[in-house]
Amino acid sequence: MKPEIVLVGPLMDSVMEELDRAYIIHRLYEAENVAQLIADIGLRIRAVATDGALGADRPLLERLPNLEIVSIFGVGLDAIDLDYTRARRVAVTNTPDVLTDDVADLALLLMLASARRQIVADKFVREGRWGKQVLPLAARFSGKRVGIVGLGRVGKAVAQRCLAFGCHIAFLDPYAKSDAGFVQYAALTDMAANVDFLVVTAAGGESTGKIVNRKVMNALGPEGTLINVSRGSIVDEDALVSALAEGSLGGAGLDVFAHEPHVPSALLGMDNVVLSPHRASATVETRRAMGALLLANLEAHFSGKDLISGVY
Repeated sequence: MKPEIVLVGPLMDSVMEELDRAYIIHRLYEAENVAQLIADIGLRIRAVATDGALGADRPLLERLPNLEIVSIFGVGLDAIDLDYTRARRVAVTNTPDVLTDDVADLALLLMLASARRQIVADKFVREGRWGKQVLPLAARFSGKRVGIVGLGRVGKAVAQRCLAFGCHIAFLDPYAKSDAGFVQYAALTDMAANVDFLVVTAAGGESTGKIVNRKVMNALGPEGTLINVSRGSIVDEDALVSALAEGSLGGAGLDVFAHEPHVPSALLGMDNVVLSPHRASATVETRRAMGALLLANLEAHFSGKDLISGVY
């Protein structure tokens, strides 16, 4: 008998095809009555598959008494109640490492696009203004001071890329140390006051909720740029909109938002903001690797083998 799995949200087609081949899949996102579906199948469910943004909330997990594993398509753990899963001895896996390069690449892209005002330049050409109007000068990126919030896998990859541009690297991360000559800060406002770009690569969750607040933005200042490729919850979005509108903050490059897919309407008309729809890991190569790792973790679990990338 194939194990039965709840799929919280859609994944890429090739992954869902493999899931359907190996398991009995119940698609939560297609259910007309989710509560009734869970009431009908809850006792039979042994696994939950979900992406990092959707996660699986505690009310769902509590209704799956025979749950053995939650397998996450992504690295974010903030949408999973890890204290609860630990207490129930439910395994949790994610897909680290395989998406690091793509996320770091996008962070670099957002920095370059912000500094060189590439979105404005693209619009300038498309609207036929080249040769008729003067496009204001942009800023150099090479040699700038970059502060990284969270020096984990992605943070270190961002730092490596910035070093190739001759940038000076600082970071804030109470759990990390650097032997690469980076400057470490204990206070976020202090680091923000001494960098040109503040790059958020920290994990989401209660401990990092809105830590990039108005005070931090004011410290970054009218010549500074905020880059976020992590979680929208880390930035006080209302304060960000106000700081950008008032000119207290110079610019922003954002791949994530507080209430996705909603993006504050005020940001849409700002030329000093580069927007991306939470696509840092959205390349064919990386999504295939993420899918393969999710499937491998499930296969390992149901075969009684060691998990490939267990969180604990």
